[in-house]
Amino acid sequence: MTAVDESVQVGHTSLLNRATSGESPLYIDGGWQPSSDGRTFVDLDVTTRSQWSVAADGTVEDMDAAIAAATAAQPAWEALLPNERAAHLFRAAQVLEDNQEYYVDALIKESGSTRGKSEWECWLTAIALREAAALTSRTLGETYPSTVPGKRNYVERTAAGVVGVISPWNSPLYLSARGFIYAVALGNTAVVKPSEETPVTGGALLAELFEAAGFPSGILNVVSCSRDRVEAVADKLIMDFRVKRVCFTGSTAVGRKIGEACASVLKRAILEMGGKNPILVLDDADVDYAVHVAYYSAFLHQGQICMSCDKVIVAESLYQTFVDKLVAKASELKPLDPANPESVIGPIINDRQLERMERLIRAAESAGADILVGGTVKGAYYTPTVITGVTPDMEIYHEEIFGPATMVFRAKDETEAIRIANDTRYGLSAAVVTSDTSHGQVVARQIDAGMVHINDSCVHDEPHCPFGGMKDSGWVGKWGGAGAVEAFTEQRWISVQDSPRDFPF
Repeated sequence: MTAVDESVQVGHTSLLNRATSGESPLYIDGGWQPSSDGRTFVDLDVTTRSQWSVAADGTVEDMDAAIAAATAAQPAWEALLPNERAAHLFRAAQVLEDNQEYYVDALIKESGSTRGKSEWECWLTAIALREAAALTSRTLGETYPSTVPGKRNYVERTAAGVVGVISPWNSPLYLSARGFIYAVALGNTAVVKPSEETPVTGGALLAELFEAAGFPSGILNVVSCSRDRVEAVADKLIMDFRVKRVCFTGSTAVGRKIGEACASVLKRAILEMGGKNPILVLDDADVDYAVHVAYYSAFLHQGQICMSCDKVIVAESLYQTFVDKLVAKASELKPLDPANPESVIGPIINDRQLERMERLIRAAESAGADILVGGTVKGAYYTPTVITGVTPDMEIYHEEIFGPATMVFRAKDETEAIRIANDTRYGLSAAVVTSDTSHGQVVARQIDAGMVHINDSCVHDEPHCPFGGMKDSGWVGKWGGAGAVEAFTEQRWISVQDSPRDFPF
């Protein structure tokens, strides 16, 4: 192990102790500190609903200090040689991999992620860090011909400045990191406000990771806060003129408010919001494979993923066989402690979400929907649920479930399947299962979604690909590759007149 890795181990031990038996502090300008008024809030173990950590309850003044630190650090960071910025990101990826079990344990406790999902999240975050490093040397300039004799036109891109990130709780390590690592690679600095449900895995652990990887002070700043303060603290991050971009991952309702606030001050927002994601099972599909795709898409991380499958739309000829097999498979799936290596269904993040899901399902049942399996609250868990007979007059038809439940619809033909898939205000992810992949592409182009995966789960992410949705699922920018360059840089046109121009007057 390198000297850097050895120091990281020491840092991880101390922070893990703080997270589990003391305070998880704010991280501002390279230093760990309590909130300016000393307030804290309780961070729960999702499985037991008991205290796991005590997090610093940041104030507007703390957010102001974090923005100031990021603003001061940005010019020197952008001026750093690209290979030097990349080296920091590569080191962060290595530190994460060398200490994966530490992050896995924290994700299990704080977010209720199962061990398999936690390991997948760490793996994906390390990949994303390396993809971000590759952006540092990406070609950012272009040349254009001119209609004026003797003129050359150049277009260059420079870092936007400070990027504000408001991140969610469902995949806190990855989604917080995704919000700023591409921006940082391109010369920006960042201020992160993690979810009040996951202030450690969505904030403090990433700050520690960047500290261990040797990032200069001020490049990443983290301000956690309680639900009581979130509106004021987030508003400061969104509206401050020094913050040039705002990245948000979460619900459409909150994303819409953030988008409206940014528009009022002419600030770009990169919003990734909710989904009502369909899987279309065409009449030539392998039923067993289609069931496996739907099972994984609906129940991974107990359905608490923006890309989770809420609607499975099955060709009439396969419908009953598909339903019988999916119900049988879901019946075998039992909620287990997420620390158990065999656990697939872990706890729901909090009682509010548990009650919301139960209300949606019970209302649908009262209105005539059939609960074929599941539909039961068990402590902090919800049993895997398959629902049929859902109609457009039911709330669950339109609203994101965000739990281990999926609806199955019968489609008399392909036209009806596409209509049901598109009958939503959302448009994030979708999947098509078919034995004819060429025809699958024809169907994919008719689905109103930013991402369509043929013969794969609708829960799929590759950090170098443009991730984002249509309609109420996404707005303005996308993460990954060229999308990140567009989102986190400013474009400047520079023309050079090499010979005197003949002006008309």
